[in-house]
Amino acid sequence: MLRRRLNHLFGGDEKRVDSRTIYVGHRQCPGTEAFIAPKFCDNRIVSSKYTVWNFLPKNLFEQFRRIANFYFLIIFLVQVIVDTPTSPVTSGLPLFFVITVTAIKQGYEDWLRHKADKEVNKYLVTVLEDGRRIRKESERIKVGDVVEVVEDETFPCDLILLQSSRDDDTCFVTTASLDGESNHKTHYTVPDTEKDLESLTATIECEQPQPDLYKFVGRMHIYRSDQDPAVRSLGPENLLLKGATLKNTKKIYGVAVYTGMETKMALNYQGKSQKRSAVEKSINAFLLVYLCILLSKALVCTTLKYVWQSRDGQDEPWYNQKTQKEKDAYKFLKMFTDFLSFMVLFNFIIPVSMYVTVEMQKFLGSFFITWDKDFFDPEIQEGALVNTSDLNEELGQVEYVFTDKTGTLTQNNMEFIECCIDGFQYKNRDSCSELDSFCVTDGPVSKLHEKAGREKEELFLRALCLCHTVQVKEAGDMETVSEDQIDGLLPPTEQQKGFIASSPDEVALVMGAMKYGFTFLGLDSKTMKIRNRQNDVELYELLHVLNFDPVRRRMSVIVRSKAGETLLFCKGADSSIFPRVRSEEVDRIRVHVERNATEGYRTLCVAYKQLCTEEYVEVDAKLREARLALQDREEKLMAVYNQVETGMSLIGATAVEDRLQEEAAETMEALQEAGIKVWVLTGDKMETAKSTCYACRLFQRGTELLELTVRTLEDGGRKREERLHELLLEYHKKAVQDAPPAKLGVRRSWVTASQEYGFIIDGATLSLVLNSSPEASSTRYKSLFLQICQNCTAVLCCRMAPLQKAQIVKMVKNSKGSPITLSIGDGANDVSMILEAHVGIGIKGKEGRQAVRNSDYAIPKLKHLKKLLLAHGHLYYVRIAHLVQYFFYKNLCFILPQFLYQFFCGYSQQPLYDAAYLTMYNICFTSMPILAYSLLEQHIAIESLMDTASLYREVAKNATLRWGPFLYWTTLGIFHGLLFFFGVRCLFSNPALQDNGQVFGNWSYGTIVFTVLVFTVTLKLALDTRHWTWINHLVIWGSLAFYVFFSFFWGGIIWPFLQQQRLYFVFANMLSSVSAWLVIILLILLSLLPEILVLVLRKPRGPHRRQVAAVTPLSYKNLKERD
Repeated sequence: MLRRRLNHLFGGDEKRVDSRTIYVGHRQCPGTEAFIAPKFCDNRIVSSKYTVWNFLPKNLFEQFRRIANFYFLIIFLVQVIVDTPTSPVTSGLPLFFVITVTAIKQGYEDWLRHKADKEVNKYLVTVLEDGRRIRKESERIKVGDVVEVVEDETFPCDLILLQSSRDDDTCFVTTASLDGESNHKTHYTVPDTEKDLESLTATIECEQPQPDLYKFVGRMHIYRSDQDPAVRSLGPENLLLKGATLKNTKKIYGVAVYTGMETKMALNYQGKSQKRSAVEKSINAFLLVYLCILLSKALVCTTLKYVWQSRDGQDEPWYNQKTQKEKDAYKFLKMFTDFLSFMVLFNFIIPVSMYVTVEMQKFLGSFFITWDKDFFDPEIQEGALVNTSDLNEELGQVEYVFTDKTGTLTQNNMEFIECCIDGFQYKNRDSCSELDSFCVTDGPVSKLHEKAGREKEELFLRALCLCHTVQVKEAGDMETVSEDQIDGLLPPTEQQKGFIASSPDEVALVMGAMKYGFTFLGLDSKTMKIRNRQNDVELYELLHVLNFDPVRRRMSVIVRSKAGETLLFCKGADSSIFPRVRSEEVDRIRVHVERNATEGYRTLCVAYKQLCTEEYVEVDAKLREARLALQDREEKLMAVYNQVETGMSLIGATAVEDRLQEEAAETMEALQEAGIKVWVLTGDKMETAKSTCYACRLFQRGTELLELTVRTLEDGGRKREERLHELLLEYHKKAVQDAPPAKLGVRRSWVTASQEYGFIIDGATLSLVLNSSPEASSTRYKSLFLQICQNCTAVLCCRMAPLQKAQIVKMVKNSKGSPITLSIGDGANDVSMILEAHVGIGIKGKEGRQAVRNSDYAIPKLKHLKKLLLAHGHLYYVRIAHLVQYFFYKNLCFILPQFLYQFFCGYSQQPLYDAAYLTMYNICFTSMPILAYSLLEQHIAIESLMDTASLYREVAKNATLRWGPFLYWTTLGIFHGLLFFFGVRCLFSNPALQDNGQVFGNWSYGTIVFTVLVFTVTLKLALDTRHWTWINHLVIWGSLAFYVFFSFFWGGIIWPFLQQQRLYFVFANMLSSVSAWLVIILLILLSLLPEILVLVLRKPRGPHRRQVAAVTPLSYKNLKERD
């Protein structure tokens, strides 16, 4: 032990640097000089962001990182320090309100995370200590503790399985919360461990924590008195992962190897970061432009003020003598304070009210998703859920959708559809229960009414009953199995049993055989029992299981019948079985397999082989030898498997349907028509996932599949990295270099004659692409991989660990152009990619609610994604884009006359508008119409958006918030501002505008400009409105009426709290002048004339020219009812 520590210290024994040594039960092993317990992290899980101590500084720091918040803080400080024309309250109060509300919201969300962490960390578990069973909190588990877990409990940390209550030393677990697979997986105890764990003295050497769920390498040294230590290899089959659930096993004991934040589940969890929408980034960019305009205005006015004052008599006229304090003031300091005063005067060009309005629009707008009746699912009695309202508009900008398969695209509910025996197709008739219910529905025309021989049929059904890893769960335990785990029940005449297996299609095949007279009764002490159609029980001794793996793509069993025959039954993918059987048998089956595959069914071929005694003895010896190997175990087993699985006879093929989610194919088609690229990221096998992609129409019949998997890398017989580079270059030439220039969006084969490509990659190959060796260019691999994927109509990534899903999303998110990404999934294994994507969507499925809790939006079914993006997303984006552009426009109109007025008042910082108007303009007079517009506008009817998915492309890539539209709105604001100011100045060329000859003053001038301004910007919004509701009418005409009422009211009363009342009867006197009325009306018409002409002369375009929404009540709930 001491030598090992010295080696660690001085760099020796390098092979052990990446491993850890664990003492089982913290017991010292014989032969060690001193026992020093290694230190590992505790078992606490921390997902929260703040603590009580760092909440205030950390939250304030995050909030003031937003340009807007920081800017308003500076303005507020300037108003407090410098004598400015406006009060500090105008900036400070709104800023305080926004900061406080945001802090409360984020604090509450983090409190919920703290609460969830506490539930996990304080959960009571049973630990064996000194021969006693002790209940302790989960967070107090240490590496090396022996933990007891009972059925239906989740594992509190990563454990090595030491002991199981099952006779065969196995246990079953479900890993739905980790990799999305709700089927039962079999795990094995370490061989030769003591039955009495208290007398077990052992150490475990294993790799350091790493996130790959499917990899684990270690070995266990078992010490016995007077014997050399026994060494047993450890693999993933011995490791029970935190978050997985124990099933069909009363209890197990395991030793903790990874705890807390070092467990594979925690390492696959991406921390929750604050997401920002593209619109917010555009607002910040526009804000910088307007900030430059503001600085320029303040600089110009400050400079011109001192140029003007440098003239004789202008600096200190006889009627405005300077005080001694002003004379003694430092000139440059005075210039700086004047600059700041101009900044504050023109500050309203960037109003804080826009941010308040945007927040309100997002918050209130999110209710429309919650209220939408189309999102209500009667099965779970729930509708959509909005967890983050900040990203509503991002739903209209999605370019990539990353979807999980199990439970998202599919229901994970397999059904036996049909089979083909000896070249004849047999379809299932639900009404029959005997073998005779098989019927021929197609096949060679000359043999249309024939069946395959009875012997072949029974051999085929016997193969289905024997070639699998299905377990039977007795009726007494049924209540503990959830509905999605019981893929089928025996007929009512049988004692009810549930079938559980590592793959749902295995259960479907056993169920298919059961319906036609052959029933699997279970496995008891290596004996498989089946009941044939004559109700006789047949017994078969299970000799070996040749497990499925993605390279072989088949699995086999070797069994011995009562008659002494040794049989090998094999089932697998057609490409894996056909080369191993006779070619004349293949021709009869191939046509059925290909037709079933194109229909989206999962196809498996079934073959068998009779082994003579000598042949079996040889195979048995080789299998046992390979299974005991500590090095290259997998390669040695593979060689034996390939040797025995040759020269087989093909019996037939099966077709199993993995039922898709309702309208899954239509949803995927609509997304692709909308220009959105769909990637399927799944932990499932490639064959399964490929079938689903065909069924969802992501891959079409003519799609050429480019496959980059372990199987294709090993085809060339060279080093994997060399083969990887070669394949990437080959696929790049096909899909990128030789392909015609891509148009916006994904075009299906019925639109263009060019070849379509689909791309398939697995987790192991992705690791090579992302983490290639230093001599290979990792960046080059990534670049090639991304370019190929971006030119494919759909991409399938299979055998993905949760963290790999997040890595894929991150890679695309950070690629050229920074495309907007959306991830959708239903299990805890999808949480990482949901958090990584710009928008995360959780489906309220059967696999817990972790995805829903961590998502931005939650919907009951995949089909709801279509409306969420194509209708809600499109409308939200158009609304908020118009809101942002309109706000900048109306404030430029507002401040430009104030700037121009400085040229006529000696740059004295004299306000053009009264303080009440300055304060009320953004808060009351113009805020409600744009808020109503941004909540209710439907420039195109929802039905049209749903029917014509291509309309989504019109707003893609932030189309309405680019610099072109921004410059248009800015130019319009400058035009209107100039027109308002100089139009009113023309009126004032004759100042005697009243019948009695009374002269108008500067406050009358400002009030006329302000009146024209308020009416013009409000009517401009009315012209932009396509979807009128009673609320639009109320707020638009109500705002104008309120302005008139307020002006009369404010100027018609002497207010005692005002030191000076600038507008006393100014508004009433102004309206008594016919000239003022004429100029107000004329200027409003002149300002809006170009807009009116464009509306009148522009021809309607596109398929939706007449499909604008009609006047309807407020909510979407009622919108559907008008049909």
